[in-house]
Order: sequence, then C-alpha cells, then structure tokens
Amino acid sequence: MTSAAHNTANAWPAANDQTLQIRIDLAAAYRLIHRLGLDDSIYTHISVRLPGRQDRFLINPYGLRFEEVTASNLVTVDLDGNVVDDPTGLGINPAGFTIHSAIHAARHDAICVLHTHTVAGIAVACQKRGLLPLNQWSLQFTDCLAYHDYEGIALDLDERSRLVADLGDKFAMVLRNHGMLTCGRSVAEAFKLMHNLERSCRAQLAIQSSGAEVIELSAAVACKTAGQYASFYDAIETNGVPDSEWAAFKRMLERTDPDFAN
Repeated sequence: MTSAAHNTANAWPAANDQTLQIRIDLAAAYRLIHRLGLDDSIYTHISVRLPGRQDRFLINPYGLRFEEVTASNLVTVDLDGNVVDDPTGLGINPAGFTIHSAIHAARHDAICVLHTHTVAGIAVACQKRGLLPLNQWSLQFTDCLAYHDYEGIALDLDERSRLVADLGDKFAMVLRNHGMLTCGRSVAEAFKLMHNLERSCRAQLAIQSSGAEVIELSAAVACKTAGQYASFYDAIETNGVPDSEWAAFKRMLERTDPDFAN
C-alpha cells in the first residue's frame, strides 16, 4: 500500500455517527468491487453524498487501487469536483467525477453513484440491443434501465446534461461502448444493483456463446419480476427493513479486508 494511504487511519475530521457509517459503507463498496473482480486498475469510481449536504461528496483518491481504499483516506469534493479535504494528497480523477457530479446534481435521491468497466459489462454495452430479459437477474431491470451513447472520455462538461436526460428517473444505466452505472438511495442499494447488473451481463454472454435455443419470457412475467425486486428494495430503503445481504457482505470483508473501516 502506498505511504499516503497507509498513514491516514482515523485521520478524517470529527464527524457524527451517520457520516462515519457512510464512510465505512463506501470503503466497503470499493473493497467488494475489487473482491468481485469488477474494478479496472485505478479507474472507475464510487461516490456518495455526505449526510445533510447537497454539495459535498466522498470519492476515492486517484491513484489508489480499490483494495487500498479505507474509510479514512476518502477525498471530500464539492459539486464542481474541487477538493475540500484530501488526506492522501492524491486528488481525484476529473473525468471520473464528471459523470458522478452530473447525476448527484440532478438527482438528489442518488445518494451513491457507482460506475464500472468490466469485460462482461462492456461486451453487453457494445451490443445494439443492450441487456436482454433472459433470466431473473436481468428481469429486475425491465423498464428500469437507461442508455447513454458514447461521446469519448468524459472530460466534456457539456455531456453532463445529455447523460442526466438519458438517465431520467432510473437507477441503472448502460453507458454504450463504455460500461455500466448504478445509483442508489444508499451505498448498499447502488452496490447490489451493480452486482446483479454485472451477473446479468455475464449470464447473457454465457447464453449467447452456448448457441442453445433460449426460453422466451413474457412481458407480463418480466414486469412482475421487476416489481418484486423494486418492492424488496423499497422495503429496505424506505420502510426500515434490515438489509441482511449488505450486512453479510460486510461480514465477509471483516474477515478478508479487516482494514477497510480504518
């Protein structure tokens, strides 16, 4: 681990319990994305809005791999990507935050924004029809998946308005020829959506490569399944039902990556 990352344990400014927890959850998401093989060297990002603020966000230091991210070395930035607090001195990736800032600014319900470049995700993003309703995982995204055309590396701030328009009120998006994006009312929701979106892409490629005849699912079944998933997430995010899956993922990290919460 770099010395900048190593020396930041417990270095963040005094914070309330809610802020501490969201730092820990964001660090957990970075570690999980690495554990599941969904990271891309030092690229792609996960950002989260700080509690009680519409203009402050946490994101990874640019140059650390995801398995090096901890709760204390996260960088605080404002909506324009200006660094407010950076324990590592590494700064952030401007191209990375262009996408995230656009969504955070337009969607106050998007507490967390998660973006990946995976082989499976990019392969599906390059297919004209995008994600297909082939299995239970992918049915979750029926009528809930947005698409945004590729415009080059995200350095052009003008792209933000088009990206936001394409996303609309949805919580998942295919960035064509680029990758996948999810947002959530919590870090946990954004992560779980990405976990299922990635598995949907992997399953689609496996089905397509098999050459076998595919069982077609009706639109009614697809919509019913999407509604079931939505009800499950709503129960957690709005009705206070405990998130057993997220808790289980974090218990795994306590065994494999015990420093993530430092």
